[in-house]
Amino acid sequence: MQSTRSKLIEILSSNHEDYASGQRLSELLSISRNAVWKHMKELEKDGYVIEAKPRKGYRIIKSPNKISTNTIRWGLETEWLGNEIIHKTSVGSTQLVGHEAAQNGAAHGTIIIADEQTAGRGRVQKNWDSNGDGIWMTIILRPNIPPNRASELTLLTAVAITKAIKKITNIDPLIKWPNDILIKEKKLCGILTEMQAEQDQVQYILIGTGLNVNQSNQLWDKQLQNIATSLYQETGHTFEKHTLLQQILLQFERTYNNYMEHGFQPIKQQWEANAFKIGSEIEITTFHEQWVGKFLGISDEGALLAESSDGSPVKIYSADIKWFSRPK
Repeated sequence: MQSTRSKLIEILSSNHEDYASGQRLSELLSISRNAVWKHMKELEKDGYVIEAKPRKGYRIIKSPNKISTNTIRWGLETEWLGNEIIHKTSVGSTQLVGHEAAQNGAAHGTIIIADEQTAGRGRVQKNWDSNGDGIWMTIILRPNIPPNRASELTLLTAVAITKAIKKITNIDPLIKWPNDILIKEKKLCGILTEMQAEQDQVQYILIGTGLNVNQSNQLWDKQLQNIATSLYQETGHTFEKHTLLQQILLQFERTYNNYMEHGFQPIKQQWEANAFKIGSEIEITTFHEQWVGKFLGISDEGALLAESSDGSPVKIYSADIKWFSRPK
């Protein structure tokens, strides 16, 4: 059930430039005008700048540059994604919180967002450095798709985040198969998809994302400085995380809706249009063999397409990939 505070944020955000009278808010929220005033004071404690004028009412003229349930809701334009928000100051991993929430019945589109992760994870149990001023988030999805299509949502997420970054920053990041977003060959964002399913039915899917936003590379050790970057590091500008997050959620919802209506083909086209080093030589290592072949793109179900050791196209679902420079 939506809280009074969430309803208040929703009403105020729908007005933007207009004032909402205390009487109208009192009627819409079924609370006293004094209770409305108390809620406004709580929003001010959260960093909102609220203008109150006699005979006109209230309006929010500035939101704080931090992530909270309130700042995410203020101005969020999605229809279903983010209707339920779980915000934590510090967690081991938003994925762990996501599993617990999903198993307890959290709705499709619930998001878990944390200011800090102390045990962030990437693919194949690799650690993910979640210190500093980034976006650490998990989305809970309950799609009506077979389990073998879950990996498509990783590629969908990369497309959506890339769109959001372009809109906010004018940077053109590239997507590296299967789950990274890069700028100048340095890692900006990682995506981790986990699933709970039966043989032919998805119970829920968790999409975890770690996006470096306002960190300086001095925050990282020298090893990370060579392989990681942030939006601040690339532009010299500090970004409002809640604004960027809202754009990510909006682009994700639109991309996901398109996927559910039209399938994976539109996602495939958008992914390949932003792909890292299509046409370059890659070294592929599987459990059985190792060879060098050209990266051809992705298949209709999201597998990596490459030349096999005999030169014919082959689909790669799981392998270690070493990327070489694009041939001139």
